[in-house]
Amino acid sequence: MYVSNETTAHTEARLRGVLSSAELRVLPGEFAFVECPVTDFPHALVGEALASVRDHEVWSALIPSSVPAAERFVVFSFHFTPGQDNSGFVGWLASNLKRLLGTGVFVVCGQNSHRGGVFDYWGAPAHLREQVLEALSQLRRGA
Repeated sequence: MYVSNETTAHTEARLRGVLSSAELRVLPGEFAFVECPVTDFPHALVGEALASVRDHEVWSALIPSSVPAAERFVVFSFHFTPGQDNSGFVGWLASNLKRLLGTGVFVVCGQNSHRGGVFDYWGAPAHLREQVLEALSQLRRGA
């Protein structure tokens, strides 16, 4: 993995370029996490889970949800241009969204060698959907 050594201004310009050229997809609906014991992999959720991860106690799966009691999220994804240096992207975008919207985000990364390598799924509070999309639009335009 190549990690660049650059000034803050160069990093800002490079990561704005990464964001502008990345394929952004906003998933329809809302998502929530469900948990099950680590000894009981959620086979029933495999078809609908966007991501699954575990710690030493539970499996946590991110699934489409409309359950009012659940903490729900808008989810969007990025696939990056092959060969483009996207080092620092997660921290940069998360910091910008925190600055612009006052909210934190979560990020789940995966690997697809046929589509440029690492890809990201991002989640933000569902009630901020429109503000998140507007902030992403502004950042992609360089505003």
